[in-house]
Amino acid sequence: MKCIHGLPRLFLPALLALLLAGCGGGADTVSIDPATRSGTGVSTYSGPAPATADVQAFKLNLWDNLSPDNRCGQCHAIGGIGPTKFVRRDDINEAYAAAVTIVDLALPDNSAMVSKVAGGHNCWLGNGPAEWQACADIITTWIANWAGSAGSGAGNVITLTAPALRDPGTSKTFPAGSALFASTVHPVLTAHCAGCHTESSQNAQSPFFANSDPDSAYAYAQPKMDLDNPANSRFVVRLRDEFHNCWDPNNTGNTDCAASAAIMQAAITAFADSITPDSVPPGTLNSKAMTLLDGIVASGGNRYEDNVIALYQFKEGTGSTAYDTSGVAPAMDLTLSGDIDWVGGWGIQINSGRAQALTATSRKLYDQLRASGEYSIEAWVVPANVSQDNSARIVSYSSGTAQRNFTLGQTLYSYDFMQRTTDPATDLNGMPVLTTDPGAEVLQATLQHVVLTFDPANGRRIYVNGVYTGDPDPVAGGNLTNWDSGFAFVLGNETSGDRQWQGTVRFLAIHNRALSEAQIQQNYSVGVGEKFFLLFNVDAWSGMTDSYVLFEVSQFDSYSYLFNAPRFIVLDPAATITDFPVAGMRIGINGKEAVVGQAWRNLDSVVSSSLYTPGTGQLLSDLGTVIAQEKGPQGDEFFLTFEVFGNATNITTEPAPLAPAAPPDLPAASAIGLRTFGEINATMAGITGVATTQPDVAAVYQTVRQQLPTVELIEGFLSAHQMAIAQMAIEYCSALVDNQGSITREAYFPGFFTGGTPETAATAFDSQAKRDLVTQPLITRVMNTGLTVQPDPAAVSAELDNVIQILTACATGPTPSCATTTRSEQIVKATCAATLGSAAMLLQ
Repeated sequence: MKCIHGLPRLFLPALLALLLAGCGGGADTVSIDPATRSGTGVSTYSGPAPATADVQAFKLNLWDNLSPDNRCGQCHAIGGIGPTKFVRRDDINEAYAAAVTIVDLALPDNSAMVSKVAGGHNCWLGNGPAEWQACADIITTWIANWAGSAGSGAGNVITLTAPALRDPGTSKTFPAGSALFASTVHPVLTAHCAGCHTESSQNAQSPFFANSDPDSAYAYAQPKMDLDNPANSRFVVRLRDEFHNCWDPNNTGNTDCAASAAIMQAAITAFADSITPDSVPPGTLNSKAMTLLDGIVASGGNRYEDNVIALYQFKEGTGSTAYDTSGVAPAMDLTLSGDIDWVGGWGIQINSGRAQALTATSRKLYDQLRASGEYSIEAWVVPANVSQDNSARIVSYSSGTAQRNFTLGQTLYSYDFMQRTTDPATDLNGMPVLTTDPGAEVLQATLQHVVLTFDPANGRRIYVNGVYTGDPDPVAGGNLTNWDSGFAFVLGNETSGDRQWQGTVRFLAIHNRALSEAQIQQNYSVGVGEKFFLLFNVDAWSGMTDSYVLFEVSQFDSYSYLFNAPRFIVLDPAATITDFPVAGMRIGINGKEAVVGQAWRNLDSVVSSSLYTPGTGQLLSDLGTVIAQEKGPQGDEFFLTFEVFGNATNITTEPAPLAPAAPPDLPAASAIGLRTFGEINATMAGITGVATTQPDVAAVYQTVRQQLPTVELIEGFLSAHQMAIAQMAIEYCSALVDNQGSITREAYFPGFFTGGTPETAATAFDSQAKRDLVTQPLITRVMNTGLTVQPDPAAVSAELDNVIQILTACATGPTPSCATTTRSEQIVKATCAATLGSAAMLLQ
């Protein structure tokens, strides 16, 4: 749609009303459909040169991106009807003067331009909240790039401002038991919703709030009821406004949605009216109240993002697209397919399926990273478990299981980094893989910051939670000239669909430079997700104006909030601080103190002028805690209570804890446990000095890993476990005797491999002293010392001695087998494997 001018005055009022929906300035504006928007997508400029470096930075980072007709150029250039000509093409300096009135270089996400687009104004991606948010994020990035290029040092600095003050309100909480629900709402649900919303129905549809069991139905029904305003309950809205499954209350032969909704609302009202509202008791030392959305957005922090070329913050929260908001064209948007859920507080949870970009847009990685010769993959992830194997794909740029440019994968407790390089080369599948030490178990099923970096000087590196893992790259250096431009970028699986990874991705960025350790630690310290600073006003107890206890709060997941690192702060940097105590702090939610998660109830601190820093305040505790959601981010109201604050006190007496139930009389647990798969592999490597990455050892481990013990219970030990252990022991001992470990066999078995070669088997083991040269080093390294229960070293020595003598027997024939040095090496390997694969290694 073009902005039209020069029409007769008679038509202007009606026409302008239509045009303003796409080009104008009201809060109720509607985006132009990208499919119908006209324009070339490019814009040319031939006016006067930028007057300053800041104007040039504005042009390169914002004007060039927004001035095309299919973005803002239709309306906000000369000739358009937009009120602000920030993309005018006749004079970049005048465009700059207009732009600075609607952007905030210190806080780019606070810019009027950003909030306008986030509210639905003229987003080029589409007409929906997810697309509006993505457009707003992209513009934020461009403004931040302008600020950074201009040398303002701004872009991610958080400014604290005083919130509106209000006292904690009253609120109703769902009773613990279902009795009241069973007598009010449950009969209506079972009478009219059981056809679909029961687990036993042939047309079963979750949630199952019409189950015949009230306890089960109650759990499903709670999120659908609003106790403080029953008319807003989802049950009522579905009937009243969406005409869903209405019935005929008056037996007229016709459904009546209004009457059905009234019956449902009356049932919920009867339920809610029987619940006593929660309210803060008189005499409580409480702060003012805040909701999450009253807070100051703290997301982003001071991240290092100078070289980001693809960025996913997963703010959309709905839909089938995760947008690349880096602002670097082409946008490498991800299409979600399969069982993938959006996570509260930003993120996607991959249960099955994948999130994949088009091959055409994925080429951005080929062009940008191949040109720079280095890159970083930065992700905040939560692996679903530590049993995912075979390098399950977290992030990949590949064409299937056989060819790739790079991959971040998971193998049990390890992160894997596969990458195609040349000079020196890996193969087309990015092998050999760089993997974190299985024994270190750095990968855990919890939120982790994972960064892969590559550059020709340092090769591949893996950082977890800001720390370099120290795992050496088996192929150092190299370059990326042999990358393939025909691959696709994908999360959670291979493009071929056969390397499923399960877990949550909260953030992902691709940088076209290798981040330094300091930059990685900087980004790790910022954290991830939608975060807010909540300022709980405590003027009534501190005696100072604009004094607060500041929390960093985020949605931990779809069911809870994370409160972290409280600090006392006065917004006036010139305020005078006098010492006063703060003790027994608790978090309140919806009119009551939270039942669990009170990490600071034992807080006993003193706000002191010697510890207080103007502008940042004083940290009261470095602890964090998780508080359960009740009504969700829109409705949950928080406040703080204190036992001591300054001169005021309100000591709380904790209720006596319930007497614990008598513990069940279970069979006595064994004091002896097994080493599990990764521990076995790491232990054998430590005993022999052969690295877990030695090719033959690694190949055997990959083959038998699933056959090894996965739990420490000795009751679960199987014969199949011993067979796998024996195969690994044989391979480790073969590598040791063949001099493929960090310890030479001469150093491992002093005196036996004289001159590097043993005697023939006929003479090498013909005395106890010679046999001890093999058995005693093994016994020393395999067996522990100082344990209450362990094998008798003398008995073990006798068994091994007997094994050697049996193996030394000569085979018949023209050339006796015991007359060769090869036979001697085989006997050493067999003796080593018998020791290494024994219970002395396995049990712990």
